[in-house]
Amino acid sequence: MTEPLIVRADIPAPVERVSRALTDPADLRIWLAEHVEVELPERFAFWGRTTPEGDAPHQRLLHADERTLRFAWLLDGEETTTELSIEAAGDDRTTLTLSQTHFDFQDVITGKSIRGVLQTYWCQVLTNLAEHLEGRALTPMQDYTSTDMRVEVSIDAPAAKVFHAITDSEAVSRWFGYTIDIEPYEGGRLAMGGFDNNPDPAKVLEVVPDRKFSVDWGDGGVGTWELAGSGGKTRLTLVQSGFDQAHPPYAAWGGFLSGLAELRRYLEVPGWKPVIMA
Repeated sequence: MTEPLIVRADIPAPVERVSRALTDPADLRIWLAEHVEVELPERFAFWGRTTPEGDAPHQRLLHADERTLRFAWLLDGEETTTELSIEAAGDDRTTLTLSQTHFDFQDVITGKSIRGVLQTYWCQVLTNLAEHLEGRALTPMQDYTSTDMRVEVSIDAPAAKVFHAITDSEAVSRWFGYTIDIEPYEGGRLAMGGFDNNPDPAKVLEVVPDRKFSVDWGDGGVGTWELAGSGGKTRLTLVQSGFDQAHPPYAAWGGFLSGLAELRRYLEVPGWKPVIMA
């Protein structure tokens, strides 16, 4: 059974600036997609490697004004409807609400339809929008044409602080926006949703303080965080391996990448607030 996907984001910019970023091609090519064509009120299209089924533009503009953008988007043979609406939230901040039809959470689990990636895709995209409008370097987006997942980012924090942020239950739950319980030792458990709510937790494979953290996700493969600290900064590398090459777990990868973007902000932005709202 499908249901509308709803994602709300706290964007640290005035509503007028966010409004412009939603339809300006130069902005859109930074935070949304590799390729963009916008000719209001007739056309709004985007495509490329970081767009699901992005071999060509599959959007049809339905409506655009200063506060709302709505378009049809053909995905896996179904025409979905996507809407982004914005409202001023005070203190030069904007609340953005994203909705998209034809989303079924079972597709996240089974990978049966590309529409299963939509939740983590939009979390990546909207976090990118916030980063762009803050003038920050963006975290790489998921490449939906690749069967490899290896991402490197620089974090303006020492390795010990980064390592704590990815292995401490309370810290991870804060920046990931979801309860995660971790036993940070070899053979320990990592439970999305917490130990009490997850009967099949992942297994911690390797822990090297301030250098490496590796987790076995079962069918989703193995995730490894590698840290290299220097001069108060950390080069963090995230690698996924051991998954079914014929069916890369793009929805899960997108979740890791949107989380990685929020991890950087958590460690770097004074007065940090999460972009994706509960």
